[in-house]
Order: sequence, then C-alpha cells, then structure tokens
Amino acid sequence: MSTHKIAVIPGDGIGNEVVPAAIDCLERIAELHSLDLEFTYFGWGCEYYARHGRMMAEDGLEQLAVHDAIFLGAVGSPEVPDAESLWGLLIPIRREFQQYINLRPVKTLDGVASPLAVKNPIDLLIVRENNEGEYSEIGGRMYRGLPEESAMQTTVFTRLGVLRAAHYAARLADSRRGQLTSATKSNGIVHTMPFWDEVVAETVREYPEVTLTSELVDALAAHLVLKPWTFDVIVASNLFGDILSDLGSSVTGSIGLAPSANLNPEGDFPSLFEPVHGSAPDIAGKGLANPVGQIWSGAMMLEHLGHPEAAAHLQAAFESALRDGFGTRDVGGTSSTSEFTAAVLTAINTLALAAEQPANATAVAAS
Repeated sequence: MSTHKIAVIPGDGIGNEVVPAAIDCLERIAELHSLDLEFTYFGWGCEYYARHGRMMAEDGLEQLAVHDAIFLGAVGSPEVPDAESLWGLLIPIRREFQQYINLRPVKTLDGVASPLAVKNPIDLLIVRENNEGEYSEIGGRMYRGLPEESAMQTTVFTRLGVLRAAHYAARLADSRRGQLTSATKSNGIVHTMPFWDEVVAETVREYPEVTLTSELVDALAAHLVLKPWTFDVIVASNLFGDILSDLGSSVTGSIGLAPSANLNPEGDFPSLFEPVHGSAPDIAGKGLANPVGQIWSGAMMLEHLGHPEAAAHLQAAFESALRDGFGTRDVGGTSSTSEFTAAVLTAINTLALAAEQPANATAVAAS
C-alpha cells in the first residue's frame, strides 16, 4: 500500500466547505486503489491572522516540509488586506518549496454550458511561471499621502525561471498535440518580454515536434474567447498566466470548475494543489459552493504522487456527476455542495463496479 502524508489547509470562506467534500472523495478513491492518504489539518488563514497577527505559524513552512503534498482550499477575507493574506501564506509556500510551475487545465465538461455559442470542445493547459516575473518583491512606496506619492514594482525574469517554465510547457505540448503558444507583450514592454521571447524560442528548438507561436497577450485574450478550442498548451509569465487561466475557466462555464497545481516538478519539495476560485465570502456557509475545482485539484495531486489510475477514476466520477445533471448553481444546476459530493461518491462506486465486471466475466470464462 502506498502511503502519502498530505498537509490540508482549508483556509477561508468556501475553502471550509469544498475541502471536506474533496477529502471525502479522496478517501473513497484511496480505499478502492489501496492508497494510504494521511491527512494532517492546519487551521491557518485569515481567522488565524485575526488571533495571531500572521497567516500561519512561525514555523509553518518547516511543518509543511515533512509532507508529500499540500492541499489548500482558499485564502482571503474582507477583513484582511489581500496583500497580507496572499503574501503571508500562499506565496511563501510557492517560493520556499520552489513550486515554479503553476499548471491549470481548461477543459469543456459535459453537463456544463459554456457562455460561447459554439460547441467545439476545449482542452488546453496553461503553464504559468510561478516564482518570479511580475510578482517580485522588489519595489516600494515613498512620500505616502503627499502629492508626489509614488510606487514602484520591479518585474524580474531570470534565464533559469523562463527556461524551466518553457521546458515544462514544451514537454507537455510534445506529449499532446504539439502546439505551444507563448504569451508576450514585447511590443510595449521593451526589456523583460523580449528576453522572455528569446529564451522560450531557444528552449522550444530542442523539441522538433513542437510548433511555437508567440502571441501578444491582449490578442491572445481575445483569441481565448473567440476560438479557445484551437489552443493546446499556453506558457505565460506569472501575471499573464494568472489572468489568462481565470479567463479560460470562465469560457468553459465557471471559475468554480478550475483546478490548479503549484508544482516542484523534481519532487525535492512538496507541491501544492488548490482550486482557482478563491474564498468567495459572499456565498460562504450557504452550501452553494462548487467543489469541482477542489476535487479536480485532488485528482491532479494523485497524478503528481504517481497514481494516474486513481486520478483518472476521480476525474471520471466528477465528470459523470456533472453529466448526470448534478451541477451547482454557478453552472446552472440546483445541487448543493453536499448533494454534488454525494453524486460524485456514488459515481466513484458505480465506476469501480463497472471496472470489476469485465474482470469477473473473464475469470468465469477462463474457468
């Protein structure tokens, strides 16, 4: 039996609803696939901040480091400035554990209506550089409150940072349809983006089966709305990848569907898995939250931990529940969070039984 230590941080708002839903599904999948998932819960987030003046324990990173993966719900509250909540928990985790790839699938799901009139299926991956770029800590403010008040934020691209994101994206494209699109803005941003373009192009030349297209991010955003089915893999800087992936999930029906993985591909440190949707305080505690993003993130976690069959089983189950009409309100359905979760659990069991039947039939025939 494979054993994995998982650090669970439900966090804030609907994180406290979708994380238990996903854990229920993961535990059932683990039982069926002979996995031992050891969940350890950490009550960090904005409520912790209100009591302690920090988003996580002082030795929080050391506590997380002994785990194989981190399963995060959501971070954020109207009572805590976003800069405090994000930079006090999620970004330190991403950087301390060198989670330099943020992977976000964008896919059409049966049972979920897209706002687009066309019916072409969408299936793309967005690879976001996750440790540097526009989200650097270099900068500051001066003359606060005075007419000459000013602020400066410095974007930092390193050859290593761009190179490893480009390699990861090119390998993904090479394993799929062989089409890689790079998001740029080199016509207006004259230093960092041309550097990004040069390093990406150099890297992709090592993958002869991959075709690279470099596209200005504003045109790419329009393209992602008008013809999203034409994309395969998109690689983008920290800021561009963040924006494009939210847009992509909206095009497929709801940001509540979107999963993500913050990856340390080498496995030297734990990777973190979280939905894209955030804490959604306006619906927290009402049973309206869509747990698909969290459940799908759980499937990505299983894949990363080396269990592709278990991951595929979980993904097939939530897709089956959506196909059968058990969507939550944000995707046009009427199911509550708990009702949808129950439908996924039922689908997990149904799929397991269906998989056993051919094996039983073969055994009877052989006898």
